[in-house]
Amino acid sequence: MGKKVFHELISLDEARQILFSRFKELVSLPIDSEVISVKKALGRITAEPILAKLSSPYFHSAAMDGYAVKSIKTFLATEREPVRLKIGIDAQWIETGDPLPEGFDAVIPVEDVTVRDDFIEIYSPVPPYHDVRTIGEDIVATELIIPESHVIRASDIGAILASGIIEIRVRKKPVIGIIPTGSELIPPETLKERMPKPPELIEYNSSVLENLIKDALAEPKVYPIVADEQEEIKNTILNATEECDMVLLNAGSGYGKEDFTYKVLKELGDVIINGVAIKPGKPFIAGFIKNKPILGIPGYPVSTFFCFELFVKPLIELFYGISLKKEENLKAILSRQISSSMGVDEFVRVKVGRVGDKYIATPIGRGAGLLMSIVRADGYIVIPKGSEGFSQGSEVMVNLWRRKDEIDNTVVCIGSHDNTLDVLYNFLRKRYPNFTLSSAHVGSMGGLVAIKKGEAHMAGTHLLDETTGEYNVPFIKKLMPEKKVILVNLVYRIQGFIVKKGNPKDIRSFKDLLREDVVFINRQAGSGTRLLLDKHLRELGISPSQIKGYDKDEYTHMGVASAVLTGRADVGVGILAAAQALDLDFIPIAEERYDLLIPYEFLELKPVQAVLDIISEDKEFRKSVENLGGYNTKDMGKVVYSN
Repeated sequence: MGKKVFHELISLDEARQILFSRFKELVSLPIDSEVISVKKALGRITAEPILAKLSSPYFHSAAMDGYAVKSIKTFLATEREPVRLKIGIDAQWIETGDPLPEGFDAVIPVEDVTVRDDFIEIYSPVPPYHDVRTIGEDIVATELIIPESHVIRASDIGAILASGIIEIRVRKKPVIGIIPTGSELIPPETLKERMPKPPELIEYNSSVLENLIKDALAEPKVYPIVADEQEEIKNTILNATEECDMVLLNAGSGYGKEDFTYKVLKELGDVIINGVAIKPGKPFIAGFIKNKPILGIPGYPVSTFFCFELFVKPLIELFYGISLKKEENLKAILSRQISSSMGVDEFVRVKVGRVGDKYIATPIGRGAGLLMSIVRADGYIVIPKGSEGFSQGSEVMVNLWRRKDEIDNTVVCIGSHDNTLDVLYNFLRKRYPNFTLSSAHVGSMGGLVAIKKGEAHMAGTHLLDETTGEYNVPFIKKLMPEKKVILVNLVYRIQGFIVKKGNPKDIRSFKDLLREDVVFINRQAGSGTRLLLDKHLRELGISPSQIKGYDKDEYTHMGVASAVLTGRADVGVGILAAAQALDLDFIPIAEERYDLLIPYEFLELKPVQAVLDIISEDKEFRKSVENLGGYNTKDMGKVVYSN
C-alpha cells in the first residue's frame, strides 16, 4: 500500500483565507443570543447595548464617617470663632454610605470637628454636598453602561447591577468539541493508580485545548479518548457534530497507517484543507460536516498550540464577531495636566488612542467610588508617591486593559459633549466590531485646541460667532488658519433650560436666574453651552456674579440634567435629549448646529472612515438619534466647510 501524502500543501495565508471564507458562507453569524443572570456574565459578550435603569447612587449618601450638617449653618465658622452645632438637632452622626438625613446637605469628617458635651465645634465652613455622594455621581439612569459586542468584565457586572439590571442578553458560547485520538493514549487520571508503560502516552493535549478555548471565551466539551479505529472515530465525530458548533480532532491528521482524520472527513463531509506549509503544524486538516467546521489538529503539543492560535481562535472570534483581548503596555502623551497628592501611589484611569505617530492618553474619573471610570477606561497610569503629578504633554506609561491593536483602531474624539456620541459609539462597535470611539468632554474650544495640536482625530463643536451668526467656521479660521480640515454636520439640536418635572419654580427666562430661590448649574469654561449662556447674559446686561451657582459646573449635558434631577440645582442649560432621558422639563432657548471637525490627514484612516460612513449612510443610526428627541438630522453627514 502506498504512503498517503498531503493532497495540497498550501500557504498559511491561503489556508486561512479558504477556511474563514467557507466558514462565513456556511455558518450563521454572529452566533445566537440568550438571556442570562448578570452575576454569571463574566467573560460573556453583549448581544445588545446595556442601558442603566437606575442612577447610582440612587440616594444622597455620606462619603465619610462624621456629622451630617446643614451647610448654611457653617458659613461663619473660623479658627478663631468656631461654630457650635447641637448634636441631634444641627448635627447628626453619620457613617460612610448612610443616607443623608432629610434637610441636611453636607458631611463634616469626624476628624475635622471637636466634640464638647452635646455639641460639635467646627473651624471652617463647608459648601453644600461636601463629602456627600450625590444621586447619579457614578451612573445616571438611561446612560449607556456598555455597548453591543463588548466582553463583560468584573467591573462591568458591578456597574450593570448598580444600575438596576439583573438579566442581560449575551451571545451564546460556541461549544467546541475536543476528540483526542490514539490507541497509545491514557487519561491523566490513570496516574492515580500506576505510571504509564511503553508505548502508552499521557493524553494532555485535550486539557491544553480545553483551557485555550475557555480563555477564548468559548465552551469546551471534551470527549473520551478514541482508539485508532476508523468506525469508532467516525461515530464519535458524528455524535460530536450533533452536540457542538465546531469539532477538533486531535492527532490522526498525518499520513501514517493509523491516521484516519482525512479519510473520515472525506467520507462524511467536505475537506477543504489537507496540509499547510507551516512548521510546526503542517498536517492541519479542515473540513465541514453539516455546515459545521471539523478541524484535524496535529498531535504534537507545539503544533496543537500553534494550530489553535492560527485557525481555531479566529473562528471563535468570527462566531462572536469580535477580536479577543490581551493586555499590553505602551507609552503615551498626556492630553491634559493631572495633579496628585505627594506620599501616595495613585492609579489614574485613562482613555487612549493613536493620533498620527503618537498615543494620546486622556485621564477620566478619579474618585474611588466611580466604578464607571474602570468600565470606560482603556488602562491606567501610575503617579508615584514622590510626584505631584504630570504636566500636559508628558510621556507616561499606560498599562492597558485593551489590546494595543484595538487602541490603534480607536477614533479619538475630544471636544463638546453630545448624547449622540454614545449612540455613535455603539453603532461603530455594532457595525465595525474591531473599531471603537473614545470621547473626552473638554468643551468645544478644548476640542479645537486638541485638533490644532494633533491630539485628536475629530472634535465635536458648536461655537456660535456673535458677529457673523455663523457656527464654528470663524473660530476654526482664527485658531488654525493653515490647517487643512473639513467640518461635517452631525445634528442640529435644541438648547434650553433643564428644570425639574412640573417646573416648580416657574423658570421661564434668563432673568429668572437672578432670583434668590434659584440655584443654577453651569457647563465648564470653553464649552459651547457656556458661550451660549454668556452671550445671552451679556445681551441682557446680567453679570455672572449675580447668578447663584454660575461657578459650579459639569462636563456633560447628562451631568447638568442629573444635578437638576437630584436637587443640587434648580436649573441648567443643556440639550433636550438630556432632559427627556431623565424625565425633566425643558424650556427651549435656541437651535444650534453641532459639527465634527476632522483634519484632512486623518480622513483616510479606516476607523475614521467607518465613523463617517455611519453618519452619512446608516439610516438606523439616524433614526436612533432622532428617537432621542430634540435633534434635527437634515444635514447629518454633510460637509459644511472645508479649506
